[in-house]
Amino acid sequence: MPEHQTIEWKESWHDEFLEWICGYANAYGGTLYIGKNDNGDVVGLSDKDRKKLLESIPNKITDTMGIVADVNLLYENDLQYIEIIVDKYPSLISYHGKYFYRSGSTMRTITGKELDKAILKSQGRTWDGMPIPKLKVTDLRREAIDLLKEKAIRRGRLTEEETRVDDTILMENLHLIDDEGYLIRAAMLAFYKDPEKWVTGSYIKIGYFGDSDADLRYQDEVHGSLIEQVDKTVDLVYTKYLKALIFYDGIQRVEQFMFHQDAFREILLNAIVHKDYSGCNPIQISVYEDKIYIWNDGEMPSELDSTDKLFRKHSSKPYNPKLAGVFFKSGMIEAWGRGFEKIKEACEKYDGSLPEYNISASGIMVLCKACDRYLKLLKNDNHHDQNGHDVVMMILEFCKEAKSIPEIMEQFGFDSRTSFRRKYLNMLVKDGRLKMTLPDKPKSKNQKYYS
Repeated sequence: MPEHQTIEWKESWHDEFLEWICGYANAYGGTLYIGKNDNGDVVGLSDKDRKKLLESIPNKITDTMGIVADVNLLYENDLQYIEIIVDKYPSLISYHGKYFYRSGSTMRTITGKELDKAILKSQGRTWDGMPIPKLKVTDLRREAIDLLKEKAIRRGRLTEEETRVDDTILMENLHLIDDEGYLIRAAMLAFYKDPEKWVTGSYIKIGYFGDSDADLRYQDEVHGSLIEQVDKTVDLVYTKYLKALIFYDGIQRVEQFMFHQDAFREILLNAIVHKDYSGCNPIQISVYEDKIYIWNDGEMPSELDSTDKLFRKHSSKPYNPKLAGVFFKSGMIEAWGRGFEKIKEACEKYDGSLPEYNISASGIMVLCKACDRYLKLLKNDNHHDQNGHDVVMMILEFCKEAKSIPEIMEQFGFDSRTSFRRKYLNMLVKDGRLKMTLPDKPKSKNQKYYS
C-alpha cells in the first residue's frame, strides 16, 4: 500500500518515530513499517536489529505513552521487516509531555487553543458545555428567559406547561446545568446580560462601507445575551444599514431589499451557533451598497467545506451543540441542517443567488450578493438627485459643449472624483453617450467630455 495519512515507511528505526506513533493515536490510527524505503520496497532488517527492535519498541511505546501497539515481524522473500499498528485512542495521548497529531502527510504538535479543544473532545465534552462555578440561575436576565419561552411556545418547541416551571428546572430541562449543579457556558452566552464578562468578543459588530474597504462610513455594536442579539441585529441591519428600494406590482407598492431578510437571519444564526467563542473575536457584518459580508471565527464540520456541500442534504453538527440546543428549543433554528434549505428558499423568493461560503483556518466568511431586481432598481435610483431629476440626462445636456471633470463635478455638486467616475463617467463613455476631446490621452489634465 502507498504512503498516505495512516501509513508511513521507514528504512530504519529512530526513537523520534515515537512522536509519529503518538500522532497516530491522537488522530485516526495508523501503521508504521520499519525496513521499507520511500518507494515502499522492502530493504530488510538485520537479525540483530530485528531482535532488538521487537523487544524495545513495544516497551518504549508503553513506557512513554501508556498505550499498547501491535508490533509484528513480517517477511517478503528472504527479507524481514517490522509492522507497528497503532489504534486511535479515545483519550488524548502525550509523549514526553507533548501532544502530537497526524494531519495529512505531516506530524504536528498540538498546543494552546487547539490542545484545549482536543482534550475536551477526547473527554466527550465541548467548549460550550464547560461549567461556570460563579454563575447562578438568579444572575440570568429575566427578559432573555422570557423571550425563549415566548418563542418556544409560538413555534411549538415547548408547551405552556413546560415553561411554567422554576428557572432552575427550566435550565436543567434545557441541559444547561452539569452533573455538579453548575450552569454551563451555553447558558451564560444565551441568557446572561453581559456575556463579555466571561467571554471576550461575544457580541456583533456592524459597519457600512462606501467606495472601498477602507471607507467605513458608520458602525454599531450589538451587546447583551445572544438570544436577544439576534432580533436586535436583524432589525438594525434592515432599518439602518440596508436601503429598501420601491417598485410596483400592479398597484401594490413593494419594498425590495438587496438580500432576503429570512436568509440573512439564518446566516446570522449559523454564525452564532458555529462560532469559536474562545477566539475572542466578535461576529462582523460588513454592509456595502450591493453586498453583505458576514464573518465569524468558527469552523464547519470537515465534510462541509464548500458552498455546494452546505446546500446539499446533510446532518446537523453544530460547533456549539449546547448553545444550538437553546436556539432550537426557541424555534429560532432548525435541526438536521434544515437552516440551509430555508436560506435557499428565501433566496429563491428574490430570484437571487445563494450566499457564497469561504471556509478556512481564519474563520467562515459568507458573501451575500444583491439580487438582480435590486441592482436594476439601484441603478435607476442612483441616477436621480434628491428632487427626482435624472442626473444622467442633466450631465448629457450640460456637456453639449465640452466640459472638464472639475467643471461637471462643480455643476452637480459631486465631492468625490472616484465616485463620479464609477457611477457616471465610465458608464457614459463606455456607452458612447460621452466622447473625449483627446481620445488618445484619456488621463490628460486637458481632457474634456462632450455629448
